[in-house]
Amino acid sequence: MKFNKTVLDNGLRIITIPQPAAVAMTALVLVETGSKYEKREESGIAHFLEHMCFKGTRKRPVPNQVAHELEGLGAETNAFTSHEYTGYYAKVAYDKGEQALEIVADIYLNPTFPREEIEKEKGVIIEEMKMYEDLPMRKAGEYFMQLLYGDIPAGRQILGDEKVIMAANQNSFKAFHQRFYLASETTLILAGKMDEGKMIELASQMFSKMPVGKKTDKEPVKESQNEMQIMLKHKESDQAHLVMGYRAFDMFDERRYTLMALAHVLGGGMSSRLFNLLREQMGAAYYVRCDADLYTDHGYVAASAGIQLKKIEEAIPAIKKEFLRLKDEPVSEKELEKVKNHLEGTTLLGLEGSDAIAYFYGIQELLKDAVITTEELIQRIKDVKSEGIRELANELFSDDKLNLTMIGPFKDEKKFRTLLA
Repeated sequence: MKFNKTVLDNGLRIITIPQPAAVAMTALVLVETGSKYEKREESGIAHFLEHMCFKGTRKRPVPNQVAHELEGLGAETNAFTSHEYTGYYAKVAYDKGEQALEIVADIYLNPTFPREEIEKEKGVIIEEMKMYEDLPMRKAGEYFMQLLYGDIPAGRQILGDEKVIMAANQNSFKAFHQRFYLASETTLILAGKMDEGKMIELASQMFSKMPVGKKTDKEPVKESQNEMQIMLKHKESDQAHLVMGYRAFDMFDERRYTLMALAHVLGGGMSSRLFNLLREQMGAAYYVRCDADLYTDHGYVAASAGIQLKKIEEAIPAIKKEFLRLKDEPVSEKELEKVKNHLEGTTLLGLEGSDAIAYFYGIQELLKDAVITTEELIQRIKDVKSEGIRELANELFSDDKLNLTMIGPFKDEKKFRTLLA
């Protein structure tokens, strides 16, 4: 899939992916900042700011005006904050593309952070925190990051600290916006059916006066572990939610495609090893998966599952055994071919919409300053070798690099150390 890149004089990058046969267009703007760029006293500000950008701009000062206009275009719209980036997008019928771009640019460039809206939104953020506290499937992943990285930004929750949220004010948002929402840290992606030349011209006009400068860098992650780590979060529940895995490497490492295939062998679908073991053979779980989660300066591979309480002592060593089996037994060519085909299919199916395509190309440009196409990605997957998976497993999977977090009615950490010994 072809794309074009335009760089404005101020350093802002515009990626266009024209799709003449499409019926929609997505305008997505990404900025390279998120929770990992926060100081301790700012924990949660990046995400809170994302909410506040929809609460009023200089051109649209009335609360809900942004939402009303976008919905009036028939738009699918949202925003998101991660550890390393924040994004705002609108997906519309292609003939509404220019209007959608103008609104997305306005909320990104010109938020006013009304004081009265800040106070109201504090309650919304706190309720969002409570909602996720009641979703142990998600919380287990957050605890896993905390276990790996401790009290540095990489180990803190994206939603932040409740005390920081309650103390936030207009100056908090203005300062963060001025520090990070800079032209050189911003990528605009336009994907779908469009008049490409006209859209680039309009985008150039809208973003040409963005502030320039260099953002404050994030605190670097230094991987360090010399013994098994376990974190139990006691919760009276009918199911145990766990994440078990190992430290890996960053998103720039060429072995990332091998790691992607390795994770898929373990938990990439209903025929994967862990799914077959925990659900089909043991009847111990409903959801089972394994993912490689890679960032700009760290990464890990981990299995996640919700396990029957009465089968937890059987399931935990069984999961570890499946990781370790990859060290000794080469993945057969037949199984590897199935994994590659599944990865190729899910990749292509996941990129059917202009919004997914915008995200795929945009994140690469933003974080890596380089883009591989979907065709190149699929070829990299096809090039993965069974021996490469075995070599990588031998490098990563050792007991002194093993990590386990679990939410459930458990307190005895020693028992689980014994199970994993």
